[in-house]
Amino acid sequence: MVGSAYDLQAGGDVPAARALSTRARRLYAVLGGLYLAQGIPSYLLLVALPPLMRESGASRTAIGLFSLLMLPLILKFVVAPYVDRTALIARFGHRRGWVIPTQLLVSALIASMALIDPSQAGPLFMIGFLITVLSSLQDIATDGYAVRQLDESSRPVGNAIQAGSIALGVILGGTLALVLFHKLGWQPTILLVAGLSLLPLFATIWMRETPDLEPVEGRARASLRGFFARPSAWLVLGFALTYRASEGLVRGMEGPFLVDLGLPVDWIGYLSGAAAATAGLVGAAMAALIIRRAGLTTTLVLLGLLRTTCFLGFTLSAAHILPGFMFAMTASAFQTLIRYMELVAIYSFFMRSSSSDQPGTDFTILTCAELVVYLLGSSVAGFLADRFGYSALFGGATLISLLGIGLAFYQLTRLKKSEALPNI
Repeated sequence: MVGSAYDLQAGGDVPAARALSTRARRLYAVLGGLYLAQGIPSYLLLVALPPLMRESGASRTAIGLFSLLMLPLILKFVVAPYVDRTALIARFGHRRGWVIPTQLLVSALIASMALIDPSQAGPLFMIGFLITVLSSLQDIATDGYAVRQLDESSRPVGNAIQAGSIALGVILGGTLALVLFHKLGWQPTILLVAGLSLLPLFATIWMRETPDLEPVEGRARASLRGFFARPSAWLVLGFALTYRASEGLVRGMEGPFLVDLGLPVDWIGYLSGAAAATAGLVGAAMAALIIRRAGLTTTLVLLGLLRTTCFLGFTLSAAHILPGFMFAMTASAFQTLIRYMELVAIYSFFMRSSSSDQPGTDFTILTCAELVVYLLGSSVAGFLADRFGYSALFGGATLISLLGIGLAFYQLTRLKKSEALPNI
């Protein structure tokens, strides 16, 4: 079971409880800063940069290659054990020693993009690839820190903060950059985003890593084999691979579908930004509350059913049973809400399934597995839509989602009955 650096001892008095509350607030502030630090550069590269490059004259072929920037995020599990075992700058602390230098380098690389014309895809790709490599290393360290520091009671709130920070990253790195580009131009926009990416580093001032939880001589070395040697590891991995296997099929074609319905592109931009701002924050808070009240298993099944309902809405819209883009926009906004709620629940489950001996490694394996399935779905979504149409694509995703819920319930029930995760 994952421990927390902030557990109250039995018989603690009121001052001790107040001290715990202060430490918990600082922990939440640290997590918010760390996950925001990852979100800003990621969404600058994946959301804002492609349309900015296209408007500046870059070819669609060159822009399409920017999807390869996801490779470090998919393959980061390979180096996760090294990050778990090694302190890059030991005097800063194990994981803070990774976070601070990588974020400084990321911000410097973002600033260097201002020296390059946005139509020059080659240099921007090289810089973007370096950014994603550094962000992947930072992500491993951040997730390992979160797994170690969050306990049973604080984990839902901590994961809600993580999801909310991701939503804020969409706004600052993606939506804001797109808006400012037309008002300020390329160089001021990039330099401003580079400056914003430095602000979360102030949260590392409160970053604390309890010495007795740090790697010690004689402790098993973090490794990929260590994850698979744990009881029910394959069952947990199976959940990561199947629970949201349908989402890439819908998300990959959601934007093109809205365009083909006649929705203006700027409306789609405002819809995604507004949905991230509201659904991301509200949904994360709602999910944390539901997890505390109903437990993880009930929450995951409930959110899976709601997600399936959204997919059914897209299917009915594409089949002209419920025509018009207003219904599709509503389904899109509701799906965004559900997605951020799912992030809280899934990350809570992944953290609960991770070992305190190698938290970054275990959590990274599970998130990479989920990402791979998502990317596979999104990569074939266009082909399936061209071959069979939107209604068949969304209808198939609805069926896969429904089957995934049943499989997830079976997997979670098995884990609940085992000694590995009895309290989910």
